[in-house]
Amino acid sequence: MKFTYYGQSCFGVNCNGKNLLFDPFITPNPKASHININQIDADYILVSHGHGDHIADVEALAKATGATLISNFEVGEWFRKKGINKIEAMNLGGKKKFDFGTLKCVNAIHSSVMPDGSNGGNPMGFVIQGENNFYYSGDTALTLDMQLIPSWAKIDFAVMPIGDYFTMDAADAARAATFVNTQRVVGVHYNTFPPITLNTDAAKKIFEENGIELLLPAIGESINI
Repeated sequence: MKFTYYGQSCFGVNCNGKNLLFDPFITPNPKASHININQIDADYILVSHGHGDHIADVEALAKATGATLISNFEVGEWFRKKGINKIEAMNLGGKKKFDFGTLKCVNAIHSSVMPDGSNGGNPMGFVIQGENNFYYSGDTALTLDMQLIPSWAKIDFAVMPIGDYFTMDAADAARAATFVNTQRVVGVHYNTFPPITLNTDAAKKIFEENGIELLLPAIGESINI
């Protein structure tokens, strides 16, 4: 599976021939200034919650690509008012079979509010069963709910925040990986802002000590996973 990192928590995967883009925050991110969003193709845009560092480019990309937005009900309705009509406004515990695979919405421990202060609904993560099975936790604290993930799917890899301050740190994310029973994690949500500056060598050592591979692709880099 091709995985491309676009900075902060934004990444794209190609799953069963469909391009999935997660939490697009690119144009406001100075560390991603070399990324041209006009060159990003998306069949689906998945949004974990309503914070600006996860939705900044949703409207532009959805209108440019015709992608279907998948998020919680409140985020979906907020974007519907902006003229986006291809929306799957789901909620926690729900699942649906798409042409890329089956998606299930799972719990995340965080907050969610839209940029204008309106209700951002419940934050969530996603379990996707497709070409590969993977778990994107969204912004979250470590939670015992993650122990449920392997009962729904055998996880080939997980995408988790590791920057601390607003979310899990590397140690909690490594423990989360054991909860979901995966040996491969792509780290996100780090180094974008001063509070989430990460010592990458120390983070890799924490994961290595737990027998887990931590992948930290550069912004704009694509890897096969």
